[in-house]
Amino acid sequence: MQQLWVGLGNPGAQYALHRHNVGFMAVDAIAEVHGFSPEKKGFQGWTREGRIGGQKILLLKPATFMNESGRAVGDAMRFYKLGEADVTVFHDELDLAPFKVKVKTGGGTAGHNGLRSTEAHIGNAFRRVRIGIGHPGHKDRVTRHVLGNYAKAEMDDLADMLGAIAGEAKWLAEGNDARFMSDVALRLQP
Repeated sequence: MQQLWVGLGNPGAQYALHRHNVGFMAVDAIAEVHGFSPEKKGFQGWTREGRIGGQKILLLKPATFMNESGRAVGDAMRFYKLGEADVTVFHDELDLAPFKVKVKTGGGTAGHNGLRSTEAHIGNAFRRVRIGIGHPGHKDRVTRHVLGNYAKAEMDDLADMLGAIAGEAKWLAEGNDARFMSDVALRLQP
């Protein structure tokens, strides 16, 4: 396995459309668009294998709930003898406008429990695909916002963004983060 791509989220149908689960949604979209294997249990979560371009990729959705995501990531990383640089984590980001997508390597966790757990288990030099969910304006509203479902009015924008992430994933696979961000942004222009 050359790369491990992890979507952060919480398992269970009741969480499926939460903003906090947009990492799960992103890896599901990538799997569908690129014809990955059917989902199977592994590494305390669900995995799908496939290729994007010449890169072999394992998609992982931890089933450990957000606060323990790092356990699953660490298990998969050790099994395949991967380094932090081989790991990409897709997650929701309060500090980005809704449906904006940015990529960075390393950095802080900005209070994100899934990132905090991943960092605790593997270090922080992994690549992050930050998927904007916007900030509700006041810290007292953050939990309800993050753990709230996307609104019906947001569904088209959500589908467009997930399609853009999946459609441009080849650039991530090749390590061209700048081209990925630029092409996703171009696709999402009104």
